Amino acid sequence: MLVFNGEIYNFRELRSELEREGAQIRTNGDSELILAAWQHWGTGCLDRLHGMFAFALYDLDKRQLLLARDRFGVKPLFLAYLSDGSLAFASELKGLLAHPLLRRRVDPRALDAYLTWGYVPDSHAILSGVEKLAAGHFLLLEQGRAPEGQRRWYDVSFTERERGSEADLSAQLVHLMREAVRSRMVADVPLGAFLSGGVDSSSVVALMSETSTDPVRTCSIGFDVGELDETSYAEQVAAIFQTDHRTRRVSRDDFSAIDQLAGIFDEPFADASALATLRVCQLARENVTVALSGDGADEAFAGYRRQVFHHHEDRLRALLPQGLRSRLFGPLGRVWPKADWAPRPLRAKATLLALAESSEAGYARGLSVNTTAMRDALYSDSMRSELAGFRAEDELINHMREAPARSGLDRAQYADLTFWLPGDILTKIDRTSMAVSLEAREPLLDHRLVEFAARLPERMRVRGNTGKYLLKKCMERYLPRDILYRPKQGFVTPVSQWLRGPLSHEARACATSSMLAQSGWFDPRLLTQLADEHISGRSDHGRILWQMIMLEKSLERLGVSG
Repeated sequence: MLVFNGEIYNFRELRSELEREGAQIRTNGDSELILAAWQHWGTGCLDRLHGMFAFALYDLDKRQLLLARDRFGVKPLFLAYLSDGSLAFASELKGLLAHPLLRRRVDPRALDAYLTWGYVPDSHAILSGVEKLAAGHFLLLEQGRAPEGQRRWYDVSFTERERGSEADLSAQLVHLMREAVRSRMVADVPLGAFLSGGVDSSSVVALMSETSTDPVRTCSIGFDVGELDETSYAEQVAAIFQTDHRTRRVSRDDFSAIDQLAGIFDEPFADASALATLRVCQLARENVTVALSGDGADEAFAGYRRQVFHHHEDRLRALLPQGLRSRLFGPLGRVWPKADWAPRPLRAKATLLALAESSEAGYARGLSVNTTAMRDALYSDSMRSELAGFRAEDELINHMREAPARSGLDRAQYADLTFWLPGDILTKIDRTSMAVSLEAREPLLDHRLVEFAARLPERMRVRGNTGKYLLKKCMERYLPRDILYRPKQGFVTPVSQWLRGPLSHEARACATSSMLAQSGWFDPRLLTQLADEHISGRSDHGRILWQMIMLEKSLERLGVSG
């Protein structure tokens, strides 16, 4: 018996292999294939499944229940051990909420993790007693035996290095990308692609056009503010490959879906680009049922600015001992003004503070939304007591230190692939696409492609201030330089402006009349101060106030208690 969410891209090859070994498969889908693979290889079947999936398989003969999740966590799986000894599981937290024995009490550590990262990572769930099956893990339960806990079946390693010339490595990369895109274009429903005009989505569309005999259906959204609107780049790529392209512009004041987002995500989720992601999914669904995205390339190929900075910072760390760096950069970073308005070279506060710390702690600082000091000031005495010294950053720091990696850049990318990606990026695209009945597929997260990227020498990932170096070089044959080498922007949602204007009443309510004000978790005086300073324009506290609003809306829907 099988309950399955996802897609197996190599089902045809697996079917042929299983039939050669005597399996009798009656259907043409991938669900029966998973059952046959389990019967043939046991938990070893997971290594043979190429795709995105979360499934529960019950073997009546063996009295075993297998819960499994794909390599990078594209598809989610929640579970809870209940007071009567039973295990409940579901693809969404709201599925578990239907069970009368599930207690709706907030886990304080998950709350601290949310305020640190802006989402609840896979190591936690917002409700006490609930777990997430981690990416690349399985859980095997057998009647009459105590559960052994989650077991890892997949990990990506950065310990090896590819050898070869730039031309050879580029050829290998294009081949792997081409195969990844082709495998995800197999569909018996209308198929298209998201096209932002950035490197990753443009690369996917280029390779789709190479394969498809019909124009690829693409879509993009833009904003009604010129400096934030990137649709001209998407239209440029669409013209090059003659795609069937659709564009829709949305207002920067389009915050009408905030309540809808809280219902979609269940857990609090404060990545404000989720609004734009929902809009592009809605646009895509008007024409197609499956859409390919460019997600995963930044994590795999070092495309984030923070990874490039970290790479250069680690070179400086190697030249100066930790004690000297702490004494030199720590005090300087603490007194350096936080000047978001200044030219980038003058915004050195975060860099100085990061250099004063270890490589892992510095990266955790750069990835976090709110520092330990900020959260500590925000919490009430009772909340600090409940946390008992827990700091969400420590989990990421230890995760990086234990990574199968050789360098600081390796560890940063490993953290992004195994911590940030499943918790933020893949959660965002999965929930928003599923909310409109759209299946999103991520060809640049094909595990063979990611494993190749993890073996690339550092100079093939970062060259000077350029990330994704080899990916951009190999795509020069397809894409113009102004697409490949323009500054990365991404979706920009103006939450700070909203919170000074149409949402200012919600910012104030966090401190006075909301559930959060009554929870006893926070210092209401500080919440009031943050709201007042932000609304008056004296400071920018948009991110923390947005987190509070999304937390409030999520917990209201979950019906939780403190």
